[in-house]
Amino acid sequence: MRRYLFESIEGLPGTGKSTVAPLLAEAREAVLVPTVPAFYQPLRRELDMYENANARMCLFLSALFTAVDQIRRYLDAGIPVVVESYFARCLTTHRVYGADVDVILPRNLPQPVMYQLVCEPHERRKRMAARAKPATRWDTIGEQNAERLADAYLQLPVHQIETSGRRPEQVVRAILDLNAIGGDRAYR
Repeated sequence: MRRYLFESIEGLPGTGKSTVAPLLAEAREAVLVPTVPAFYQPLRRELDMYENANARMCLFLSALFTAVDQIRRYLDAGIPVVVESYFARCLTTHRVYGADVDVILPRNLPQPVMYQLVCEPHERRKRMAARAKPATRWDTIGEQNAERLADAYLQLPVHQIETSGRRPEQVVRAILDLNAIGGDRAYR
């Protein structure tokens, strides 16, 4: 089986995922695939006003399965892919939010190399405060459980990448350097 590079940038809000993912895609000459496609965004905003963690998780799972079709097409064409968050974030985050839907993922899902961006709590909160977007109830729950969310990633095969005090370009360089010394590649 031929190996293609498929990478996922994971981590808590404010660690740099949205900034690093497109830079990594550019450095890899990869396609950045949104894991919540644009046509899901209005429904996401609507669901964010409600308190049903199961409904929210199912929306994100649907979005991810939709994105998987696009990811597979790129990987089948030999084009590397980068995503900002994948199934790991959806499942761990929504479990902390209180979702209790049992999910068994298909075995044939593309499996990315995962990088968990980590950041000192004070710096992460400072970054989040600088955002123009208002916090949702889900953001608040996530922040109240930030340590649990971060720890949940430790159960997964992730490479931790420190972002505290680093420019985004330095974070990308750390990822590229990790791969240069033997970082894994994912199977399609």
